[in-house]
Amino acid sequence: MNPNTQATATAADAPPRSHPRAFEPVTLVLTIVLSVLGALIGIVLITTLGVSPNTAVIGALVAMLIGRIPIGVLARMRSQHRQNLVQSAISGSTFAAANSLLTPIAVPFALGRNDLVWPMLGGAVIGLAVDSWVLFRVFDSKLLPATGSWPAGIAAAETIKAGDTGGRKAALLGVSAVVGFVGALFKLPTSAAGVGFLGNIWALAMFGIGLTIGQYAPDFGFDLGARHVPHGLMIGAGLVALVQALLLMRTRKGGAAAAAGTKAAGAKAAGGAGAAAGPDADGGRTVEAPQLRRGLLEGMGLFLCGAVVVAIGGGVVGGLSLPALVGWVLLAGVAAIVHQLIVGLAAMHSGWFPAFAVTLIFLIIGLVLHIPTVPLALLVGYTASTGPAFADLGYDFKAGWLLRRDAAPWRPFELEGRRQQYLAQLVGFGVALVVVAIAWKTFFSDGKVPPVAEVYVTTIKTGLEPGTMTTMLLWAIPGALVQLLGGPSRQMGVLLATGLLVATPQAGWMVLGALVVRQLYTRWRRRGVTDPAAREESDEQAENDLSLVGAGLVAGSSLNDVGQLTKAL
Repeated sequence: MNPNTQATATAADAPPRSHPRAFEPVTLVLTIVLSVLGALIGIVLITTLGVSPNTAVIGALVAMLIGRIPIGVLARMRSQHRQNLVQSAISGSTFAAANSLLTPIAVPFALGRNDLVWPMLGGAVIGLAVDSWVLFRVFDSKLLPATGSWPAGIAAAETIKAGDTGGRKAALLGVSAVVGFVGALFKLPTSAAGVGFLGNIWALAMFGIGLTIGQYAPDFGFDLGARHVPHGLMIGAGLVALVQALLLMRTRKGGAAAAAGTKAAGAKAAGGAGAAAGPDADGGRTVEAPQLRRGLLEGMGLFLCGAVVVAIGGGVVGGLSLPALVGWVLLAGVAAIVHQLIVGLAAMHSGWFPAFAVTLIFLIIGLVLHIPTVPLALLVGYTASTGPAFADLGYDFKAGWLLRRDAAPWRPFELEGRRQQYLAQLVGFGVALVVVAIAWKTFFSDGKVPPVAEVYVTTIKTGLEPGTMTTMLLWAIPGALVQLLGGPSRQMGVLLATGLLVATPQAGWMVLGALVVRQLYTRWRRRGVTDPAAREESDEQAENDLSLVGAGLVAGSSLNDVGQLTKAL
């Protein structure tokens, strides 16, 4: 073999010294084109089928195919990191267009107040912008660690890696993706099974239990949703989760100095840790407690400013007394950040986020407080604009984190890569805004309004049955206890409530079945192994295999979701 050719191949396989830029011409053009596609897919599916698919895998596949075109400038897309930028943008544009922009403006439209659509769109843009900014600031903290599950992120990363390397891993991922796709064609929630191979066992067990109870409770004459039991559980679990988040924001005395000393000692012992690759060799988390605290406080302040803008643009200022107006702004700001955090935590652990249900909780609180119709509709729209983009950006950062783990030095490359992903998603958000601003009138005029927006408006108009809030508060007690028992790392209460709220048929059995297979496979691999180090290595290999299976199932299900576009059209 020619030694020059071998050297070139080795250099191409090595991680680059600097991360590719989101605004490089080829990457930017592809990002914009695919973001338009993602936004249109999101709008069509949310208005017809009521779902918004994760298009990250589609973006990764398209970028990989373009990178194989034998034209010099397009060969740049063979880079895993450029593919990661493109998939981040298309998935961001999909969720932004469908969940964060179109659904909020559909609320005043369904209420018959077309004049409030543009002010609500302005508020939704603020909610979307703050949503993504907060996640950018706090990702890889103790609250939202990069080591968390983030299932869709694992699916995107493994798809990109498999396309680049091939071999056994690619075959295992490909077979799993086919199984996931075929199962989804037959209406089986194969993504739920995939999630079962990827996340925290305790959190997923509670999620599976919630899904199963939610599916079968109506057969015994107990409609949990109609009685607002899951909502009550989520209120209790959510409140405890917020307290746990606040506790994670504390800086332990001497913690920063101890961490710095540990890193310095490690660098000295290794002869310079900056040359090492991987997060474990380079200091662990990139966001410490003070940065987490600043990020969440900044988010709270920005959400309050956004609420003021919505109040002024929507005419709330003239319709409420000063104390009522202050209360509305405070409630809107708190609702936005609480909605964001609960949706993000649920997405991180389960790959599912109960955005509709958590928004409905704040709607019910607004009804209890006797907030007038128009201010309540604007409150609901503003709250609904947060959460989904937060969760989606977490998935994409997880994918990038997995793809950048071999870089050396790791930390600067990881932080720069994360920043470029954020910029790529901002491009996707901008494209989504343009698409929604142009298309909303055509869709709404044809009667294509997101179903969840119609549910919000119907609830606002009909009001509450007597005793609803009392029931929710009673069920909040066990929700709080379960969340407290599991602690912040497992989020058991939030995941139990999430399972009860989404209650997708057969999903509970998929999750619980995957957990059983996970345990059996791990035990089977370690059979006859007695050495503790060997057992640990065996368990790690089992987790790697199962992660590939789970990622393939999620990727296959996502492909089927996007394929639903033909049905919608």
